Amino acid sequence: MMVDEALRGVVRRALRQVAQHGLPGNHHFYITFKTRADGVSIPPYLLEKYADEMTIVLQFQFWDLEIEEELFTVSLSFNDVRERLVIPFAAITGFADPSVKFGLQFQTLDESELEDMDLPEMSDDEAAEELPENDGNTEAMGQVVSLDNFRKKK
Repeated sequence: MMVDEALRGVVRRALRQVAQHGLPGNHHFYITFKTRADGVSIPPYLLEKYADEMTIVLQFQFWDLEIEEELFTVSLSFNDVRERLVIPFAAITGFADPSVKFGLQFQTLDESELEDMDLPEMSDDEAAEELPENDGNTEAMGQVVSLDNFRKKK
């Protein structure tokens, strides 16, 4: 649970960056969440269609992204109708940015479990330092190293 909550902090910081600066380059986020989790607010017709889980995409057409400590709100267009969604971070089960082949999966937490978590917050300045600037290069940073090179030979 501690790892999940820490990684939810990554999602929170990434969304804060997007709310402040927009999405750079080809970045876009897929966010999957439990539609019936505590605190989730979506229109009834979407709840009927997505009775358990729903995935939204933040790329071109999203508005009014607001990030709070425990949740975020965003407006999205569904069949040309703009709808406001409220999604607690505890309801998120998946977060991905396919443009950089990055993804996270989470266990859902109920409110009491989330309140028991006492993790430090990172300031917006620290969050800005954590996320690299987009230089147009979408290739992966780093390289894969085989562990065979480091094993003792028998």
